[in-house]
Amino acid sequence: MNIIDDLQWREAVNQMTDEEGLRKLTEEKAISLYCGVDPTGDSMHIGHLIPFMIMRRFQLAGHKPVILIGGATGSIGDPSGRQSERVLQSMEQVQHNVEKLTAQMKRLFLTDDESTAAVRLVNNYDWTKDISLLDFLRDYGKNFNINTMLAKDIVASRLEVGISFTEFSYQILQSMDFLHLFRNEDVQLQIGGADQWGNITSGLELIRKQVGTEAKAYGLTIPLMLKSDGTKFGKSAGGAVWLDPEKTTPYEFYQFWVNQDDKDVIKYIKYFTFLEREEIEELAKQVAEEPHKRAAQKRLAEEVTRFVHGQKALDDALKITQALFTGDVKGLSADEIEQGFKNMPTFKAAKAEQNLATWLVDLGIEPSRRQSREDIKNGAISVNGDKITDLEYVWTPDNSFEERFVIVRRGKKKYFLVKLA
Repeated sequence: MNIIDDLQWREAVNQMTDEEGLRKLTEEKAISLYCGVDPTGDSMHIGHLIPFMIMRRFQLAGHKPVILIGGATGSIGDPSGRQSERVLQSMEQVQHNVEKLTAQMKRLFLTDDESTAAVRLVNNYDWTKDISLLDFLRDYGKNFNINTMLAKDIVASRLEVGISFTEFSYQILQSMDFLHLFRNEDVQLQIGGADQWGNITSGLELIRKQVGTEAKAYGLTIPLMLKSDGTKFGKSAGGAVWLDPEKTTPYEFYQFWVNQDDKDVIKYIKYFTFLEREEIEELAKQVAEEPHKRAAQKRLAEEVTRFVHGQKALDDALKITQALFTGDVKGLSADEIEQGFKNMPTFKAAKAEQNLATWLVDLGIEPSRRQSREDIKNGAISVNGDKITDLEYVWTPDNSFEERFVIVRRGKKKYFLVKLA
């Protein structure tokens, strides 16, 4: 199947500048294409991941992806999707973020599989840092009509509240990127989110003015990702879902995907996995006929977690999930406890022997000594997976996970994490 046909079946195309020309080009040869991300933070979140999944599809089809980390554009800020000016970061912070995002991209795209095309990573700071103000105005600014720039959606949406010249000039810098990559890296296609259409078409206009009207350069955008209830995709109850495991643990990452709504899950499988059409259609059938089994959600969660974090992190996430479901937490390591119980009610305690009934009250897990003793007597309290019914039971630091954590469960579902000082 042609890559364009595959993207359209996955409903992953919003706009193309020349569908017929791009389809013909991708059938004739392996093309180079690019997508960029600005280092406004030190990690991408899953919203950033969407266009890069499309890049990965092109890579698997034999095309050659170029990933741009915007050390230059990130230092001024893209006005797209914003109603106020960005707070500029120091160049030191921008460089730190560049290094972190570069490492993330390498984990996602550099592969030992010889059947896939090698990825190239570039930083637009490298070709903009030595351009003088006069060169910028004469060589590039002269090619941009202010009226045309004002009509672009990303600028027009800001005119009422105001936009600085710095952010107004963003589309010129991004256009310079496309021209540079077209000339020096043989890049013929730029991919971006729906909000990048104006920037992409500006780049195409610059290429045709500088290179010639017959230049074979194209743009493709993907749709804005919305959930079935109309809200924006990519947020969890705790905020953004990050690709950095220090910000969003692999267990939390897995749980985000496994908890997706039946109405959304097949759409996400089409976008975020590389499963074949036949398997996706079978999963859609299972959603319709046996939604309670959540087979599609589990498959989605496994595929995306493996892609972003690797097989070991997926295995750990599955192990933690199973332990929490069954209550059998004994086999977990302290690191797995830290990951799986990160958002559980948390208490601190000293490493000293304690009568359990009294200890639970002192911690705040039980409201009173009477209730604590009653719950223990009735078998409602478990410590590190062991049910405790002895009212005289004394907890000792030996009964912990590497003398770092204690897991208390009250009833079937209420877990509490005790951190040992």
